[in-house]
Amino acid sequence: MLARFSGRITWPALSRGGRAGAAVYFIPIKLNKEATQLPRNTAAKVEQAWFEPRSVVPGMGFSPDKMLQARLISYHDAHRYRLGVHYDSLPVNKPQCPYHTYNKDGAMRFDGNGGPAVNYEPNSFGGPTQDRSYVERPHAVSGTVARHDHRLDSDYYTQPGNLFRLMPADAKQRLIDNIVSSLGNGVPQRIQELQLQHFYKADPAYGTGVAKGLGLNIESVIAKAKQASAAD
Repeated sequence: MLARFSGRITWPALSRGGRAGAAVYFIPIKLNKEATQLPRNTAAKVEQAWFEPRSVVPGMGFSPDKMLQARLISYHDAHRYRLGVHYDSLPVNKPQCPYHTYNKDGAMRFDGNGGPAVNYEPNSFGGPTQDRSYVERPHAVSGTVARHDHRLDSDYYTQPGNLFRLMPADAKQRLIDNIVSSLGNGVPQRIQELQLQHFYKADPAYGTGVAKGLGLNIESVIAKAKQASAAD
């Protein structure tokens, strides 16, 4: 079972004719010469670099994935705070092909600022005009469209459970040990029990393993959670 717009999806290799028990991750990354060599100026080439999911080629749109939609806003905001409003015009970040933008003026503008050209449409001065070929593709919908409460039908546990079950035994144990080392370091037992409920819902063996490492009884933790839920 795969959530249609899940933020992180584990695709079992078995579903594409691969080896059972393996996981396949799709992470498209294209590296250019700048990214594959150590820069001489780390501040200019590394510290001032920015990455964000809204940087896409014309013709692409954005899915309604909850995590993606949040990052479309938050990444841009974080870069403006860290590098300034014109972060995308810095040499390490600007496009390497001819491009046009409506951006103009603003604090710390360091390029030609578009010269005397206007940056609005419609205009009578030979300025930019909209190219309809780059309009985001429409989404066909039917019925009533309204804000969706993602808490009503979101499945938070199938995907992490699938990932845990795909791990070999030694990887599962390393994961459990890492969690225990952090969760058992001065964390109140109430918080430990709340977190164990999440692990157990993803996979009982997951929650049981972490509980054992913390010296807690998973059956008691789950029974207590059920009692609290029934009381509500």
